[in-house]
Amino acid sequence: MQQQTSAIRAAIDIGSNTIEVLIARCLPGDLEIIEHQTTMARLGESVDNSGEISRDKFNIALDAVHEYQQLAKKQKAEQILAVATEALREARNGRDFLEAIKRETGVEVQLISGSAEAVLDYYGTTYGSGAPSDVGVLDVGGGSTELILAKNRHITWLTSIPIGSGAIHDRYLPSDPPTDEEMKATSSYLAQYLPTIGIPEAPPALIVTGSSASSLLKLTKHAFKLDVQHNRLAIEDLMRCEGLLSALPAEEIARRFEQRLERARILAAGALIIQAMMQYFHLDEVRVSSHGVREGALLAYTRFGEHWLEEVNSIAARQGRTSAEQDARDKQQQPFAEFGQDILPAYAKKLLKWPADIREQEDSEAVHKMRVASRRLRAALDAFESSADAALFKKVNRRVKKLADRLGVVRDTDVMITGLHADEQAAPDKEQAAGLHWLIDRLEAYHKQEKQALDTELQSLDEEALKQQVASCTANGAAHHGKS
Repeated sequence: MQQQTSAIRAAIDIGSNTIEVLIARCLPGDLEIIEHQTTMARLGESVDNSGEISRDKFNIALDAVHEYQQLAKKQKAEQILAVATEALREARNGRDFLEAIKRETGVEVQLISGSAEAVLDYYGTTYGSGAPSDVGVLDVGGGSTELILAKNRHITWLTSIPIGSGAIHDRYLPSDPPTDEEMKATSSYLAQYLPTIGIPEAPPALIVTGSSASSLLKLTKHAFKLDVQHNRLAIEDLMRCEGLLSALPAEEIARRFEQRLERARILAAGALIIQAMMQYFHLDEVRVSSHGVREGALLAYTRFGEHWLEEVNSIAARQGRTSAEQDARDKQQQPFAEFGQDILPAYAKKLLKWPADIREQEDSEAVHKMRVASRRLRAALDAFESSADAALFKKVNRRVKKLADRLGVVRDTDVMITGLHADEQAAPDKEQAAGLHWLIDRLEAYHKQEKQALDTELQSLDEEALKQQVASCTANGAAHHGKS
């Protein structure tokens, strides 16, 4: 009887890291999976860098959607549901992007809110899986993270926050592998941020979904010889993963543990987000699910029909924060905002201690120290973003990011040159030494060019203006903060 009343449908999920398709035979409370494919597109990386989706990222996405459309037709899918999440919510050209996809493929992509995404996460993660009736669901995506609390199998509270594995990696963990300093700064930022969300209570159990969680589970099984049926991550597993991911470059992680290279690059960020949430809730372990938004969309359509998204939005509106709850959160956050008014100027002062030494003394150690200070200021800025003036925050954050990037290039090149000089001295023959010398010459020319660019950047830096802007971030935003 079920086979007679079931229908084959496809769901395409355009996320910040990946574009995925799920094709399944659908029943109101169950899915029989036929196909599941993933394309690593990193749309969020483009949006974070420039504020919009670049042409090359658009082409990757368009090719993926077209391929998935053909796959759905081959499997005789009756409907293709397509949703887009955080990267498209943030991109300046997000709407143009979705219109272009419809024009080129005929697939209409629904740009869903973070709250609607959370509802679909809950549906998809808990269907047919023996999930506890009282549970939390955490979806660690590329550009956002959704948290849902449920009692007696009904959603009681949900939120979506603009923190994801791709965004955290791009902003805080640029090294390959990430440095200990970067890992600590990221953990500190997350620990500062989570209390500002206003989570009403800790769930007795947590199910984690998203590609980062599935990839981390796969990594632990391969690296630590866990049973293949194992579906849980303990806090100790994540700590061991972090040690591994900070010791080996992404290419080695990908080669040894059967991970995609682009996924391997951002795994440390995913591990830190999950661990921070576990520590906040005092949980020793979480269950990992491979299901999420795509399954949720298929189930919602099967239950509610063509108006499925309207129903999902209605549920999201009822279970998300009310205005009264938001006002209460604002009041609770006021001391946090006041703390930001003290800490941000202090970090800005540390950043601006070094420009003169870099310009006048050609001090490579000063470059390193200013780079460290720039990372700490960015971490602090992000921690207090929810209590900051949005426009001013973006302006200051972009200025500090540009400085950090310049400093990073100069410092990393300097370290490479020092290492190559040591290799040249130890070269076993003249031919190898000559090759190293050729490479050093070119790196030194590149280093000189980038150092000049850094000097120009520092000369144009209005230090007093930057100090004032940093100090004004939370002061101006305290009256109307509350973004998440």
